[in-house]
Amino acid sequence: MVLWHLAPDLAIIVLGYLLRGLLRPDGWQQIDKLCFYLLYPALLFGAASQRPIEGSQVLLFGSLGCAVVTLGFALTLIVRRLSGSTRSADTSDNDAGTMQNGWRFNTALGFVAAGAFTQHASEVTAALAIVVGLGIPLANIYAIVLLTKGQALSRLNLTREVILNPFLLASVAGIGVAVSGKTMPAHVSSLIERLANTAIPIVLLSLGAALASTRLWPPPRLALPIHAIKLLVLPLLVWAAFALLGVTGITAATVLVFSALPTASAAHLLAARYGGDRNQVAMVVMQSTALSLLSLPLWTSLATRLI
Repeated sequence: MVLWHLAPDLAIIVLGYLLRGLLRPDGWQQIDKLCFYLLYPALLFGAASQRPIEGSQVLLFGSLGCAVVTLGFALTLIVRRLSGSTRSADTSDNDAGTMQNGWRFNTALGFVAAGAFTQHASEVTAALAIVVGLGIPLANIYAIVLLTKGQALSRLNLTREVILNPFLLASVAGIGVAVSGKTMPAHVSSLIERLANTAIPIVLLSLGAALASTRLWPPPRLALPIHAIKLLVLPLLVWAAFALLGVTGITAATVLVFSALPTASAAHLLAARYGGDRNQVAMVVMQSTALSLLSLPLWTSLATRLI
């Protein structure tokens, strides 16, 4: 079922690849900027704010989501240290762009996977919205810190880059609306919904266009261990922890699916924004997404048995 739901997204990536000649490379880069500053933030805000959230739910699911992101970040740093990577001018930005894929996650595919829970789909979707809403800010903080390291930014400028990141602002604002329990005016809600609905297709088109100018094999440096962390090691550790502690139900199922998601389709946007290799990161994103066609259905199937 997960693979079937992924088919339209994969088709859009192929369309982006085929239609890449409609725009010059700098035109696609401008589209990336539009996605970074407007469309994807609208998607994140909408996902986080669409359902009322109780304080206890925010604390539980938010803490678990942040723990998974932090674990992915820590595992990625260990891999980098073991690989002997340095912060040389030739490899720093590209390594950082690749490494961020070890703890970032594809929100859209998470909601697709939630649909596989049939009668529990609405509960898992609501829980996943909280996990995503609080996990995204932390994942982006880790990514921005790593991508800007070595760029001679002052502490003030680095703090500004983290705090004013559109993804972070949108996620936090959406959670604030959800916690308040207030309903946005209909015309405002409709505006955000229309912007959010365009985000994923345009990001995927841009991703396909970026893939046209890069190779898919061999993978870039650090890519294979990063894929292993994101798609195998991280969900395995989460499943083992829940099994050891005897945790089941919506909580365990939601967090397991979250931990098994491939990297974010917008990862190349952050890389491009902070000087990384957009095309290389697009390749890593595509590899992660393709490999998840094998891994995500398995982890989702396992997660359904926890309820």
